[in-house]
Amino acid sequence: MRQKKTSSKATDEPAAVEAYLAHVPEPAQTTLRTLRARIRAAAPKAASECISYRMPAFRYKGALVAYAAFKSHCSFFPMQASLIDAMRDKLAGYRTSKGTLQFPVDKPLPAALVRKMVKARVAEQDARQQAAQFPRVK
Repeated sequence: MRQKKTSSKATDEPAAVEAYLAHVPEPAQTTLRTLRARIRAAAPKAASECISYRMPAFRYKGALVAYAAFKSHCSFFPMQASLIDAMRDKLAGYRTSKGTLQFPVDKPLPAALVRKMVKARVAEQDARQQAAQFPRVK
């Protein structure tokens, strides 16, 4: 009997996020669990966790933020490259690239920074949805 292939679409299963985290070595695992809790605290209750692009993510009216562990760093993905540019002064001391904020495997991002970035993404998602519901008439 053939096994069903898993879809590349987002999986809305917190168990899948737990499975991802369980395979991350320490100290990155503890760092990501701390980041996850900080994101969860800042995100609206309606936000859901999933695996997207093979990394843990949160969805709220679309993709909100994601995070992952790599060999020599952890990354936070605000899913909007312009947010990295807009917050450049607050991100001094972190390595950034288009759409990615990198930080050490043993030092989670500060709670205030995570909260600010998640709240900014929520505002963007709310505005995007509002614009889609009520398009401007020219």
